[in-house]
Amino acid sequence: MLANFLIGLREGLEAALVVGILIAYVIKIDRRDVLPRIWTGVGIAVAISLATGAVLTFGAYGLSFEAQELIGGALSIIATAFVTWMIFWMLRAARGLTKELRSDVDSHLAGAGWGLVLVAFLSVGREGIETALFIWAAVRASGSTALPLLGAGLGILIAIVLGYLIYRGVVRINLSRFFTYTGVFLIVVAGGVLAYGVHDLQEAGVLPGLTSLAFDVSAAVPPGSWYGTLLKGVFNFSPATTWLEAIVWVAYVGTVLTLFIRSARRHAASSEPIAPTVQIQGAP
Repeated sequence: MLANFLIGLREGLEAALVVGILIAYVIKIDRRDVLPRIWTGVGIAVAISLATGAVLTFGAYGLSFEAQELIGGALSIIATAFVTWMIFWMLRAARGLTKELRSDVDSHLAGAGWGLVLVAFLSVGREGIETALFIWAAVRASGSTALPLLGAGLGILIAIVLGYLIYRGVVRINLSRFFTYTGVFLIVVAGGVLAYGVHDLQEAGVLPGLTSLAFDVSAAVPPGSWYGTLLKGVFNFSPATTWLEAIVWVAYVGTVLTLFIRSARRHAASSEPIAPTVQIQGAP
């Protein structure tokens, strides 16, 4: 639940910031007439994100066990790739997000501003589809639906509230620090999703080593215990882990976490001394 809460909070806050920046900017330049275009793009993005979640949830029904495991494993790997890209992208883009979005708005303001539908759709839809894919993979890995979805929903709800408070000028957030800390946590979570995807592919017969275990601590960490459920829900930890799963997890987390920390330090060293906080100017 915690992992999905952070995913919903992080992605939801990113989307809320994007919408707030777009709305504040068109109000500031006195183009309130294009506000419906922005909300149209946001609505389409939300609808497609929900549709993506529905397809992922119900699309595999009726398939054989091997086919379901193959699809699940492949999508878990894709979800890990998306989240990894998102983590590094936000680390670079946090400081220049407002400038980039204003440039996009300026280039699509001609006439009635219908191009803003595309700007809003792409800006929000990216986060929505990433969220749907990663939460689906996390839910499938944990074997539960209610708590992960509840956690993601709470995260998105809080993100909307924070986005509104930022828009009104009540709250300022250090984006670089926020995305750095949550990025470290999500790398560990993504490592668990990736390892689970490998396990799915092993069960589908695509990858070898299903019966070759690196360790089995089921006696010490029973899958049905509260702490076993907690480790499974947050980190996708499996008490019985194959050698291939363990190698993939260590290789991914070790490599990506090292690159991320180095990148975060490099960005911090090259940044201006002023804290990179978000301030949406132009809000009424």
